[in-house]
Amino acid sequence: MLTQVAEGVLVHESEFVQSNAIVVRGGAGVLLIDPGVTGAELDCLADDLHKLGQPVVAGFSTHADWDHLLWHPRLGDAPRYGTARCADTVRAQLSEPDAEAKVAEHLLDTEIAGQVPLDMYGLITALPAETAQVPWDGPKVRIIEHQAHAPGHAALLIEERGVLVAGDMLSDVLVPMLDLEGADPIEDYLAALRLLEAVAGEADVVVPGHGSVGEAGQVRARIELDRAYVLALREGRDPGDPRVGPSAKPGWEWVSHVHTGQLQSLAPGFSAPGTLN
Repeated sequence: MLTQVAEGVLVHESEFVQSNAIVVRGGAGVLLIDPGVTGAELDCLADDLHKLGQPVVAGFSTHADWDHLLWHPRLGDAPRYGTARCADTVRAQLSEPDAEAKVAEHLLDTEIAGQVPLDMYGLITALPAETAQVPWDGPKVRIIEHQAHAPGHAALLIEERGVLVAGDMLSDVLVPMLDLEGADPIEDYLAALRLLEAVAGEADVVVPGHGSVGEAGQVRARIELDRAYVLALREGRDPGDPRVGPSAKPGWEWVSHVHTGQLQSLAPGFSAPGTLN
């Protein structure tokens, strides 16, 4: 079910790790950001858009994790955009033998095994490097590209609606998940938070890739919470973060394992790379 979070901006929350698909209404149709996750949910999303009477005229993937690269035939064949680095990452993934089978295998131990449609997976059109906004006939959507979490990750600021789509950042249930294969995961994340902080005054609503939508006043609070966590990682200390440990939201206790893995991977002398998504 679509829920309006601002004028002309609606969100569909998946049952799987509270994944958020974002719909932005324009004159001729909608911009669809990170649709997911199961076939039934994508079918429901298509039904809701049909009721709105607006086709999908453009799509956007904030980054190249599997759950942000999904689509459904009923959503049509509109161009699906991503940053150049995001698209390069997707192309590299799809160039591997049995790429879609590997995604399906990755999901075998989850409650959605066999329920995720992959026949239109990863069909991303690269935007030219340094593209400043999503090319579509609707409210201006500014692209804020950075290298936190994944190469070419993009947050989107829907300027006329005061909505910041954060991708896999600024979640109330997930701690920051660093790109541990990057050259400087800590600084990449801190730099991304500075970029988001620079536009925080323009956002009344923040929509994370996973978790609850944050309303006025929560944008800066979530930035500060993420920054405190990353700084604690850098210093190798307990972050005291409400998203890990005994205070974690019921059902999200596994986030503590994500935290432990990151702490170990960043520790001096630890040689095994992390592979967190």
